[in-house]
Amino acid sequence: MKIIVDTSEGKLKAGHKTYNCAIGKNGIVPFAKGREGDGKTPLGTYHVRYGFYRADRFDIPKTDLVMYPLSPDDGWCDAPDDLAYNRPVRLPYPASAEKLYRESRVYDIIIVLGHNDSPPMPGLGSAIFLHVARENYGPTQGCVAVTLEDMLALLSKLTNKCAVKIR
Repeated sequence: MKIIVDTSEGKLKAGHKTYNCAIGKNGIVPFAKGREGDGKTPLGTYHVRYGFYRADRFDIPKTDLVMYPLSPDDGWCDAPDDLAYNRPVRLPYPASAEKLYRESRVYDIIIVLGHNDSPPMPGLGSAIFLHVARENYGPTQGCVAVTLEDMLALLSKLTNKCAVKIR
């Protein structure tokens, strides 16, 4: 399935369906100019890797994508000088890491995109996900976000052969 994020319209197109989406609070940036923590959504095409979900809030979503249940000690390293940069880690972690298991519902489902991961280049950005949107599609820290209902619809069609083109 072809997935295109049209950042100028705030739309995610998947197959023949179109969904509203949120992007980074500071807009967009070409991949090579992105920086850790810039709050910008990186332009480019990124393969869908795998996902996480809050098993305490709902059953595993219907999908052919590999999904892992989140636990309270799940994190994502965002320290550019660390060997685990842009990788999942267990918290507490000695370097800077984002908490994935949250009270807010935005990380109830997380789809990991292959942004800056093969191999990670220090400082070019980490934790670019497709995740659940805030109320009224509030901006993200650089990810793409859709409603939970839309995420569940997308998941039923996702595989690790899919890619997300952000333009």
